[in-house]
Amino acid sequence: MAHTRQATSRPETLISVLSLFGIGAYLALRYALDTGQEIYTLSGTVSLTAPDAGVYSGQFSCRVSQLELPLIAVLILGGVPLLYQLIVKLFRRDLGADLLAGISIVTAILLHEYLAGSLVVLMLAGGAVLESYAVRRASSVLEALARRMPSVAHRKTVNTLTDIAIEQVVIGDILLILPHEICPVDGTVLEGTGRMDESYLTGEPYMMSKVRGSQVLSGAINGDTALTIRADKLAVDSRHAKIMDVMRSSEQHRPKLRRLGDQLGAIYSPVAIAIALLAWLISGDEIRFLAVLVIATPCPLLIGIPVTIISSISLAAKREIIIKNPAILETLGTCRTAIFDKTGTLTYGRPALTALIPGNGHNGQEVLTLVASLERYSKHPLAGAIIKAAEKSALPLLNVANIRELPGEGLSGEVDGRRVQITSRQKFLAFQPTADLPPVRGGLECIVLIDDAYAATLQFRDEVRANSSSFINHLRPSHMFDRVMLVSGDRESEVRYLAEQVGIEQVYFGQSPIQKLNIVRQETEAAKTVFLGDGINDAPALTAATIGIAFGQNSDITGESADAVIMNSSLLKVDELFHIGERMRAIALQSAIGGMSLSVIGMIAAGMGYLTPVAGAITQEIIDVIAVLNALRAAMAPKTLSDF
Repeated sequence: MAHTRQATSRPETLISVLSLFGIGAYLALRYALDTGQEIYTLSGTVSLTAPDAGVYSGQFSCRVSQLELPLIAVLILGGVPLLYQLIVKLFRRDLGADLLAGISIVTAILLHEYLAGSLVVLMLAGGAVLESYAVRRASSVLEALARRMPSVAHRKTVNTLTDIAIEQVVIGDILLILPHEICPVDGTVLEGTGRMDESYLTGEPYMMSKVRGSQVLSGAINGDTALTIRADKLAVDSRHAKIMDVMRSSEQHRPKLRRLGDQLGAIYSPVAIAIALLAWLISGDEIRFLAVLVIATPCPLLIGIPVTIISSISLAAKREIIIKNPAILETLGTCRTAIFDKTGTLTYGRPALTALIPGNGHNGQEVLTLVASLERYSKHPLAGAIIKAAEKSALPLLNVANIRELPGEGLSGEVDGRRVQITSRQKFLAFQPTADLPPVRGGLECIVLIDDAYAATLQFRDEVRANSSSFINHLRPSHMFDRVMLVSGDRESEVRYLAEQVGIEQVYFGQSPIQKLNIVRQETEAAKTVFLGDGINDAPALTAATIGIAFGQNSDITGESADAVIMNSSLLKVDELFHIGERMRAIALQSAIGGMSLSVIGMIAAGMGYLTPVAGAITQEIIDVIAVLNALRAAMAPKTLSDF
């Protein structure tokens, strides 16, 4: 698919370059060098004869100045291939804006307006090049997925460690995963303890602890320690390979975005042709037909809209928003369903201490001071959340001695002369099964013992972004979204907690990449959709949605799958993207519809004989300048680009 699009865009690229050189040579000869005034005459005789008599005989001649030769080369080498494509479109009954431009090329040649014809050739070819780069290539996503996976695995035997191709791994192989390497296949930990980052695959926001017997997923990033695993699946059957399969499927079903210029051109072109034919039929003067077509050249569509798009892309880049598919700017304001992933989009993707429930006789501030002092020396994923909570409360950190942290046993040490231990509910109840603990809630938790007695329960949740609620609640009134959904691979308790915090009613939890993809496809069939996500597990859904927006730079795969990338993971930037798209569409419509309206007035004047072809060309150029100047406003940032 990608190779087809590349092959299609290559001729247009060559024609664009040829047109630029040809027009540049003409301008240099005419204005810079003040040469090329010599006139050449091309003449010839054409005859058609039959065995018995002559059927037709005629002569032709064409006078061309030297400075027009570069333009004629553009029209022959660039215009003829484009006209062939437009003739094919005509037979398909595709009356877009570029078809009218093709008729204008022929008209310009007949009028000896070679510069005008060459400019139309440049506009047609340049628009095709812009469109080809606007469409994201499916292969780039799959290549990014492939680059992420290691090409070799480290197979252990009794006395050796051998590197083998990942395709050679068989079920039951013993593999070594070195620190910070990517897990090659799904498997089970046999030796070692550590942590793995599976957030890109599962949606779980935390570094997942791994001990003997833990399951590991292909594509997960290993932590600071080496792990020995047993391969439970072949590479082709592992989680990462399944996501690649889903990506191939979702690329084939990607919604097609129709260009705004084509939509307007489908109305404008028949009207222009009808006016030209009507003027010719009523007056009997073919010059009026030519005059109408000259002024009807849809430059506000062919130039105004691309200029608006490019200007909006430039504005977005200044706001740390990368537009990878410019076509989304035409469609963003028409989407009616917003679908959000949970981790890293509406949340920060990191745990936060949400509750500290002290036991009898203990003070919460005192417990937090002791625990935070001890956690300073831990690499546990929850340590940062505890320390941050203590800093927020401006609590002093005390001296610690005799620190001990064993895998699966928790953290312990002496803080200010008191023995402090941090462990799990399961470990604590194994020694004190009758202990009275708070009820289990969603999220993560740990149990604190002070001087070997229960002191507190600490509960953690994925930290919700500060402006998530206000952002979600403004989508309906400000951007006309009818449905707002939360679709996550995380656990039900976590997803529902977030939904309650931000005000989302439609919730899907525990969703695999395939299930996410199916939900997005179903919603996209009903209405245009926007999907926001940041993990590898979001890549298929990003591709299947009408518009996919990737949050941050966590994954090159997600970025390749998305139509736009929010570089600094801010919901404010998402809202700015919405406003840039809506503003772009409004300015593009102003330039296109305003320019076409003026052109229609000019066409009527030309049809009535008030404008000659030359005067029509001048009038059209004035209309073009007005339309383009208005389009350039899209690059100028307004006072504010957000309303929440």
